[in-house]
Amino acid sequence: MQVNVHEAKTHLSRLIRLALEGQEIIIANRRRPVVRLVAIPGSAKTPRLGTVPGLIQRMDEEFDKPLPDFAEYQ
Repeated sequence: MQVNVHEAKTHLSRLIRLALEGQEIIIANRRRPVVRLVAIPGSAKTPRLGTVPGLIQRMDEEFDKPLPDFAEYQ
């Protein structure tokens, strides 16, 4: 995909997303290609849930027990 400098400035976030998805973006100045926008390998990795040791703790046995203040609503 080729875009001009003005379009690149206006839509930079979208162009970065496209580059992260693997598309090559060429930025042209006066229709002459001058810059290639590509993702850096390994930069688009998303964090995986549950990979931080000790972050998730066990809930107390009585976590789901009804609260006395709300007994009249049950």
